Formats: sequence, structure tokens, C-alpha cells
Amino acid sequence: MLQETRTTPSQDVGRGLLGAFMVTAGTGHLSFARGPFQAQVPDWVPMDKDTVVLLSGVVEIGLGLTLLFNKRHRALVGLGLAAFFAAVFPGNLHQYAKHLSAFGLDTDTKRLVRLFFQPVLMGWALWSTGARKARR
Repeated sequence: MLQETRTTPSQDVGRGLLGAFMVTAGTGHLSFARGPFQAQVPDWVPMDKDTVVLLSGVVEIGLGLTLLFNKRHRALVGLGLAAFFAAVFPGNLHQYAKHLSAFGLDTDTKRLVRLFFQPVLMGWALWSTGARKARR
């Protein structure tokens, strides 16, 4: 079991920003950005792309709200969010490999750079929640 750790004020700010980002992204999945998010769903996923986008949006909102309001299990949520970012990475690869434009990623160079941002998000989730320290 993860040992809960205290976080610094900078981690708290980082966690708040990440939580707000997740709630905003999840809201986009459910409303104004459903189409662009569908471009990231790989063709091999055995579900309707719109359903995948809606379900992932609900998960993102849930994770974001938990980051913002649940202090007791923040390290566990950080691990879960890092795992979520890893799970959606094939969607970013799909967008790159299929040369699909969405979210202003309209060149292969931009889509390639986006691939390197996913590990940054994973690290942000682990750092801001104290999950890395809690695992030690």
C-alpha cells in the first residue's frame, strides 16, 4: 500500500493546475471537442469512437476532481493518472501514424513533438501528488 506523503506548496499548485486541466479536457470530451478527440482513438479499439471519447472524458473529469479535492489518496490518484496517460498514449501514436490533424496538430512535426509531452504529463502526475516519494 502506498504511504501518504505531504506535498510542498509548489506540488499543491502543480496538482491544482493538473486537476483543472483534466476537468477542462474531460469537459471537452463530452462537448465542444468530441470530434477532434475521436481522431485520437485508434482504429483497432473495439468500441465506437464516440463512446470511447465520452467514457474517457468521464474518467478525466473524475480524476481531475479527485486531484483537486481528495487529499487522503492523492498519491494513489497520481499513480492512476499516470497509468491513464500511459493508456491513452496509443491514441497519440495513432494520430501521428495516420497523419490526422486535430487540436492544431496539423503537421507530422507537431504530432511527433506531442508524443514527447505524454511522459511529461505522467511525471507531472507523479510529482504533484507525491506518488514517487510515497512508493519509496
